[in-house]
Amino acid sequence: MRDFAVSDDPRVQAQLDRLAALSLPQGRIGLDAVRALLDRLDNPQRALPPVFHVAGTNGKGSTCAFLRAMLEAAGKRVHVFTSPHLVRFNERIRIAGQLIDDALLADLLAEVLDAAEADGISASFFEISTAAAFLAFARVPADACVIEVGLGGRFDATNVLERPVACGVATLGIDHEAFLLAPEEGVPAEPLSRIAFEKAGIAKSGAPLVTHDYTPPMNATIAQRAAQVGAPLLRRGRDWWIGSHGDGMVYRDGSGETALPAPHLPGVHQISNAGLAIAMLRAQDAVAVSDPALAEGIRGARWPARMQRLGGGPITTLLPAGTPCWLDGGHNPDAGQALARHFAESGARIHLVIGMLANKNPAALLEPLAPMLASVTTVPIPGHEAHDPSAFAEVAGIPRPNSAANVTEALHGLNIQPGEIVVIAGSLYLAGVVLRLNRELPD
Repeated sequence: MRDFAVSDDPRVQAQLDRLAALSLPQGRIGLDAVRALLDRLDNPQRALPPVFHVAGTNGKGSTCAFLRAMLEAAGKRVHVFTSPHLVRFNERIRIAGQLIDDALLADLLAEVLDAAEADGISASFFEISTAAAFLAFARVPADACVIEVGLGGRFDATNVLERPVACGVATLGIDHEAFLLAPEEGVPAEPLSRIAFEKAGIAKSGAPLVTHDYTPPMNATIAQRAAQVGAPLLRRGRDWWIGSHGDGMVYRDGSGETALPAPHLPGVHQISNAGLAIAMLRAQDAVAVSDPALAEGIRGARWPARMQRLGGGPITTLLPAGTPCWLDGGHNPDAGQALARHFAESGARIHLVIGMLANKNPAALLEPLAPMLASVTTVPIPGHEAHDPSAFAEVAGIPRPNSAANVTEALHGLNIQPGEIVVIAGSLYLAGVVLRLNRELPD
């Protein structure tokens, strides 16, 4: 998995340049390279505080944000590894509650890259990043680790973790088809069941595997994987429940029912993500978290560029005063449905500014939002291969797309009427550009 990153710190940038030069050998798949690299580094993944490991197509990052917020509300020091970053690479590695500083980041990346080069290990961008995070987490005391899967699960670099205290699988859908649906013997043929197979690959012996309720074939695939490795399976709707209730929500499992506040994060889907985090915490006994801490964490969780309303800044001042401007990095059908559900509640007409990577399907976002669209303006994604405007014009039922050279030009060109809103969406890379432009750097 390759990514792009820049830094204002020259020592960090020097290491990011080395990272950017890496490429995943064509056709290579598996955990051999990252295991060899970690072995060269004395296996820091075996010296981590209690680990919560989260996979999924959508919602895994938000689930990690809830886990972190709930654990910290309980007074715990928490390490967090997530991806991708939005503005700065530092966002990927949070050490005991704080984003990694530039000096330590430069040292860790250099140490890992040097180790890989010394032994001739052809590690990828994400494998190097994962090893650097594990080194940091093994060296700094903390009470818990929250680790997000990068892509898939079975062959993700984070899946070298051997003894997590709980594993979670968030919402599942079709994404990253070239990797996750590649032909292979002995795996499910039906696409969604194959996705479930890959994500459930993080299951470990003795560690509770906490999931949502999917289709019967997907549930059966996950149950089979859990049974094969000896992981207790806790499924939503069977072993735990979450739902809205009045102005808040209610969580229930075999221990009883707990009334909790509604998430601060917008979108009804965040109730599900919060529920998964609670169920993971309740499933283990290595780290204690009280009900008041759960409630505080639900209110306090933040996760940038996931249905985020932008604040005052250079981007939002381009719009008529009071016009809501929302930012979301979703790019697959499940994300499109979540956006549609959220904005349908307001009834507002949407001016959509959209940029998508060339390997994504524009219809995934445009079709669910089509009835609400007042206009569509396409933009490129700086530094990435993105769809040109013609790809968006092929989606039926939407307004004729406009195109702009960048987000600033797109916003200048909107004819916004009272009561209408702006949504910028389609890519986390585009979201990072917008956050930088609006001076809302994730912290």
